[in-house]
Amino acid sequence: MLLKDQINFMKEIFTKKTFSPSNIIFMVVLVVMLYPPSREWVMRQIAFSPSIENVEESDKIANYNWDLQGLNTENINFNQLKGKVILVNFWATWCPPCRAELPMIQELYDGYKDKIEFVFVTTENWQTVDSFFKKNNYNLPVYNSISSPPALFTKTNSIPATYLIDQDGNVLISKTGSADWNSKKVRTLLDDLIGKY
Repeated sequence: MLLKDQINFMKEIFTKKTFSPSNIIFMVVLVVMLYPPSREWVMRQIAFSPSIENVEESDKIANYNWDLQGLNTENINFNQLKGKVILVNFWATWCPPCRAELPMIQELYDGYKDKIEFVFVTTENWQTVDSFFKKNNYNLPVYNSISSPPALFTKTNSIPATYLIDQDGNVLISKTGSADWNSKKVRTLLDDLIGKY
């Protein structure tokens, strides 16, 4: 019955000779939220910097053994990154919140790619990712998971899911959903972590 009411409401809006201001606003919001590029833009505008955990309260990576196949970079085992600052992001090209945060992540990557490790994990093939990257001018290192990731990363099936891990394996940021990864707060944290060693 709800769908029928919505259809009747839409018919009523389109059959009126004049639109009221509230109808016009409703239609604009509807179009913005249905059109993917505008929806992503709205998500970027409302993205907040992720919360940072205290080391004492944070989870810790217990097992780094995780094989990753590089799609546009070399294959690695996550063990190779032990002792480094790592940003892990699970994402997909079809995911609006993922696409919304990628411009901010690309900016962070451009500033920190030689200082910390970035691991972007997707289940998609390279042709799909490459086409998306070329269209948006991204150059992030992308991997497919070959083996099971550390248990901490399997607590959620939602994407985007992003984790910032310090040199001791403490997960200082664990964020599901879109966020502003290029914020001053995140950059200050990264600078502090890099300065520790």
